[in-house]
Amino acid sequence: MKLSAVLITKNAGPEFAKCLESLAFADEIVILDSGSTDDTLSVAERFGARIFQSDDWPGFGPQRQRAQSHAQGEWLFWIDTDEVVTPELASSIQRAIEQAPAKKVFQVKRLSWFFGRFIRHSGWYPDKVVRLYRREEFGYDDALVHEKVHCPGASAETLGGDLLHYTATNFPDYMAKSVRYAEDWAEGRARRGKKASLFSACTHSLGAFVRKYLLQRGFLDGRHGFLLAMITAYYVFNKYAALWIKTRR
Repeated sequence: MKLSAVLITKNAGPEFAKCLESLAFADEIVILDSGSTDDTLSVAERFGARIFQSDDWPGFGPQRQRAQSHAQGEWLFWIDTDEVVTPELASSIQRAIEQAPAKKVFQVKRLSWFFGRFIRHSGWYPDKVVRLYRREEFGYDDALVHEKVHCPGASAETLGGDLLHYTATNFPDYMAKSVRYAEDWAEGRARRGKKASLFSACTHSLGAFVRKYLLQRGFLDGRHGFLLAMITAYYVFNKYAALWIKTRR
């Protein structure tokens, strides 16, 4: 088996069927679910995915490591449930795995949808992330959130085509995810003995807005760019506030 498309899921959301449909080029689809209560598993079954279950949630990095252990392909392509592979990217993936040397990883360019508009500035595009590598060579790190592929000594190449990322289609869901990520970030920092103050929460939040809206030219994304900068500042404040609360305990 040449290529496994791998996902971790929990209540995958409205783009899940589009996501799986775009993976028709893969030899198998592997899903590790952590307790979905919606139609996630029935949708996955409809597309012939191999489904596995986990009873706990160890964090994003460790969960991806678990999912990797279930894959059978020589190559792994990672995708989230709110992402869709474009035909150009699918072709680029297929070409890459036919001719890549050892210790080679591949990045994708994510084009993200934010409440009615694809964001092409604000530091969001091209959002290059490593998503394709040989299963026996690399894997994800142990980070609870904002995990990355640990690939020391590898050379990286950027694939052609975009990975469409429908990250923000429902406001309550998006904000709930933001709070959850802030909590996971704070937990990881607290475990390493880090601390924060409410003053640092304010200064980091202000800095995040300035960076997003001015330095990364979010103003070129219009009103969506302003909203994105404000929500980013809110997220950063929550991260440091959550860390302050944890360390005061």
